Amino acid sequence: MTANPTAALPRPRSVLFAPAGRADLIAKLPRSAPDAVVIDLEDAVPATAQAKAYARPIAGEGSETLAGEHPELAVFVRVNSVHSPFFQDDLAVLHTGLAGVVVPKLESAADVTLTRDALRQQGLDLPILAGLETGAGVWNAREILGEAGVPWAYFGAEDYITDLGGVRTPDNTEVLYARSQVALAARLTGTHALDIVVTVLNDEPRFRADATQGRSLGYGGKLCIHPAQVTLSNELFGVSEAQRERAQALLQAAAEAAQAGHGAFSFEGQMVDEPMLASARAVLAQG
Repeated sequence: MTANPTAALPRPRSVLFAPAGRADLIAKLPRSAPDAVVIDLEDAVPATAQAKAYARPIAGEGSETLAGEHPELAVFVRVNSVHSPFFQDDLAVLHTGLAGVVVPKLESAADVTLTRDALRQQGLDLPILAGLETGAGVWNAREILGEAGVPWAYFGAEDYITDLGGVRTPDNTEVLYARSQVALAARLTGTHALDIVVTVLNDEPRFRADATQGRSLGYGGKLCIHPAQVTLSNELFGVSEAQRERAQALLQAAAEAAQAGHGAFSFEGQMVDEPMLASARAVLAQG
């Protein structure tokens, strides 16, 4: 696995979005206690020069205020694609108080290089949260995430299926391959992977099922588009007290078995192997 020099950066369980042109919603972002927030200049703002120009100063002022008043919160701004006519002007709202910049629809390592060069021309060296949401982006996921250590990435199912000309379904079968590919590429490059958006609101069972599926594939957090999703995401991608206690008990049993000279032992009716112990250590490492 490629070592990631940004491993000490935040690894959010929940990432809540708000439209860049809505100062009222931006101010409310911290209320549901997300680990990170994104002020969105891309999909949440109409694709016209007038709409983008209106939203940019709101995004800049709102992100600076949030970063200053809530130092515990990882604040991001999502700009438009590096190949978009809006990208260059979006960079003017970025500042050093941000945790990073979200760049959608990255399709190659060259796109990452273009983004970094553009940021440096603005005097910025912000980490990139990479959006992998096209066929090319998924195909080149490992190359993109391995480019000088991209610390975070998300898989965008809606744009991906639109790019392929497919149809979204409730069980996510049509995005299972791509969703898995992004999670695997993230694992191989040490990148924190953020799972797909659930567009159906006020449906807790649907969100729980979707997030559980993402967690089982290896994602470490989830994109949220409504404050009610944040609490669920923090729970489902976090570690419960019961999980911590079980992990501690398993490792204690392993230590006792080793002290007694037993190479193999059972725990709660199940034979224990090294992957189970590694999983328990990972649970405790999350704090």
